[in-house]
This record gives sequence, C-alpha cells and structure tokens, in this order.
Amino acid sequence: MIKNLSDVITLSADKFGDKTALIYNQQSFTYREINRLSNRLASALKKNSVGPGDKVTLYGENSWQWLVSYYGILKTGAVVNPVNVMLTPSEVEFVVQDCEAKVIIASQSKGTPLVGIQQKTGVETLILYGKDIPEGAESFDHFLDLGSDEFSSVEVDINSLSTICYTSGTTGNPKGAMLSHRSVITNFLMTAQMHGRSENDTVVSALPCPHVYGNIAFNSTFYKGGTLVMHSLFDVEEVFTSINRYQATMFEGVPTMYLYMLDHPNLSSVDFSHMRICTVGGQTMPTSKMEAVEEAIACPLIELWGMTEIGGLGSTFAHDGEYKHGSIGVALPYTGAKIVDVDNAEVEMTRGDVGELMISGPLVMQGYYGNPEATKEAVTADGWLHTGDLAKMDADNCIFVVDRKKDLIITAGFNIYPAELERVIANHPDVAMVAVGPIADEAKGELAKAYIVAKQNTSPDVDQIISYCREHLAAYKVPREIQFVDDLPKTSSGKVMRRKLHTLDK
Repeated sequence: MIKNLSDVITLSADKFGDKTALIYNQQSFTYREINRLSNRLASALKKNSVGPGDKVTLYGENSWQWLVSYYGILKTGAVVNPVNVMLTPSEVEFVVQDCEAKVIIASQSKGTPLVGIQQKTGVETLILYGKDIPEGAESFDHFLDLGSDEFSSVEVDINSLSTICYTSGTTGNPKGAMLSHRSVITNFLMTAQMHGRSENDTVVSALPCPHVYGNIAFNSTFYKGGTLVMHSLFDVEEVFTSINRYQATMFEGVPTMYLYMLDHPNLSSVDFSHMRICTVGGQTMPTSKMEAVEEAIACPLIELWGMTEIGGLGSTFAHDGEYKHGSIGVALPYTGAKIVDVDNAEVEMTRGDVGELMISGPLVMQGYYGNPEATKEAVTADGWLHTGDLAKMDADNCIFVVDRKKDLIITAGFNIYPAELERVIANHPDVAMVAVGPIADEAKGELAKAYIVAKQNTSPDVDQIISYCREHLAAYKVPREIQFVDDLPKTSSGKVMRRKLHTLDK
C-alpha cells in the first residue's frame, strides 16, 4: 500500500524491476535504476542534513536528473518545491526565500545565474546537473557519488506536506500552494483509474515536470508500471518520431501542442495505430479542433481540468465511458464540485447556469505557504476551494468551463468570454490558433481583440474573419480588432498567456 509519494518508485521497482520506466533523449532507465539513483541522492542529501520538513527547490528542464531528484528528495522526508523553468533568477530568489528552501537542485543552464544565492537567502547548497558546473555550485554527478545505492525512505504521515507549488503570480508575487502526500497520491490514483492506465502503456509527454499536469502524468505512469517517453521541450517532429519509434499508447498535452500537430505536413505519416487515448488540458479547446484531432489519431481525445491548488486534475472523463467534447468531464472520485454565484458562494446555481466552479475533498491544498490571508480568500472554512473558473454543470454532472473570471471582458456592460470567441474563430478553415484579449476603449471600457496564427499556405484577411464572426456571434461579441501574428505567447506548459497578448500589439 502506498503511504507517501516516495513509495511510487520504491514499490514499482520491487514490482516491475528491469522493465523500462523512462526513455529520455533515447536513453533508457529501468525502474530499478531510477530507484537506485534516487536512493543515492536521498542518501547524499541526508548526509547534508536534509530531512523531514526541509524544503528543496527543483529548477530545471525535463530530464532524468529532475525525476531522480524528485523521488530522492521525497525519500528523505523533505518537501519538494518544483519551480517553473520560465521564472527569472530574481523570481526564483523570491520563491526560495518565501518557502525557506535549504537546497536548490537545478540544471546548469538555469542554475548558473543563481551562483552566490547562498549569501542572499537561507539556501545552504546549490547543486547543478549538466556540463561545465561553475565554481560556487556542486556537481550533481559528484553529489550522487557521495550517496549509497541502499536507502530506507523516511516515514512521514500521509497528511504531511509533500510539495509547495508556486502559482503563476499574475496578480502579484506567486503564492506557494501546499500539497499533502494524500492530495497528490489521491490525484494520480484517481486519474490512473479514470484513464485506465496500466503497465502496458507507453506515454509520450513533453509536459513540464514542475507543472501539476506533468506531475500527474509521470506519477501515474510510474505507479502503474508503464513507460514514460519524456521530452525536454515540445517539438512536433520529435514527438512524431517518439510516437512511431516506441508505439505510443498515450500522448498527453495542452491544446496548442495538438494544434501544431494538426497543422504539420508530416501528420499523415505518423503511426497512431497503437494509441489508446490522448488527453488534453490546461485550456479549453474548440470542439471542431478536438474532432479533427480524433479523426487524425483515430482514438479518443479526453479533456481534463486541473489547477496548482489541487495538485493536478480535478475532473476528466472515464476512458471506457461516454464523453462530451467541450466538457472537462466529471469530478474525480472523492472530489466534490459545485457551481456557485460569483458574488455569493453560499448560493448554488441551477443546472445550466454559469457561476464559479468550486472544488472540495482530499485534493484541495492545505493553504498558501506563509500566507493565511490569501488562504482564507481561496478556501472556505468548510474546505471548498474557489477555482476562479466560470463554469456550468449539466444534468449528467459534466462540467463546462466558460472562462476565467479574471479574463472576462466587459464591453459597455456586456460580458464577453474570450474562450467563446476563440472557439468560434478557431472554426474558420484558415485559422491554426487564436487568442482573444482586451483593449481599452474610452467609450465602452474594453473591447475584444483577436490575435490569429494562420494555417500554413493560407492568407486570410481581416474582413474575412470579421464577416465570419458576424455570422456566428452576437454583434457586441464580434472582435473590434484583428491582428495576424506568427505565434502566441505561451507558458512553459504550452498554455497561451492572454495577459501577454498586448506585447504583440503593433
């Protein structure tokens, strides 16, 4: 029985032994090897006085070293602080100070600018993996040599803190969501159950390990004994190569990844015959695009939804049941979901009406680290989490996300949901990707502007797009400006950053 997160790799090493757990850059690692390497790291960390309650920051691109570090940290009873690779050194400095990190383990490229951070924070040790380790940092390889192949994981309570994941900080400094072992374990166990994951799965993923979607992808794969084919970054051709070479049964990604795949000239040459299911999350995806993906890959594309404050997924569809495109599914087992009035969370909305989605259950975070005021705003006294997502629920308990509360555009008193406009514009035959954001207007307050990436070998013009929108949208919803762009600003996980669309303005 799994008692804490470090058991994921320990139990699977006992059960699956020399089966391939991870393929990264065409280098393979068995379950036994990942367990042994994480034992060495845990042993070395313990010799450096790292133990229960200590915080260790992980800051680097996807790699085998990242995964070994993740499980090694947990084996000591310490708390993992996985950091978004897109954060700047100054932002990382804030995070490590805020969570009181004792050790930082980072890639050479990300960690080199942090040399000397020990003098400015409570960090005692900076460990870097990769080539050309600078003076002032310890080599990851050398650090592993200090450890032992044998290590007994420190026992910790399942309700104790396992992870501090920092939010994106779009409205100020990022906040550290505190996740218990129970939260993350429940999440990946229920996700594995809903998606029918097993030791027969070969999962291709370019999701960032620090992201909760990526975390659930690798933890559920390893716990079930599957093989994870992990990419450091998303590259369409490299993903296609992996799907062909390793006869992938699953691919997990965000909408933009699938849109790039759809628009790639080599799509028809990819062998999807072994695909069982694919998952998509992170943002809403137009139904027409989901149907196009399913036609191309000849397997179900299952939507899911999650957030940092619940350690991963909160809803999805069962792999062997009916599913509805446009819906993020039903709440995971042991998870409560309700739609409440945006201005009064005590009032629950009737089915079909839009309100704020709230979540309860063991998935919900313990709070924001060192920030009781923000915690009180986010989580009610009886344990319901404000998600900030506007959604509705149908008679089958399927949840449909309309948009983020903070992304709402108000034009002369009318509410405009960017996601709705994006779904419509994405249906235009010449549109590969689209994002909608606000622009200021003296008379109406805000107006909608669409930023469009055209499909290869097409040349849509502004009048065509506006005309198309007028056919499918109420007059007040039609974007007042259209701008064609080469690409859209995205996070490390591939989600479009609406708040940065204005940087594309001409």
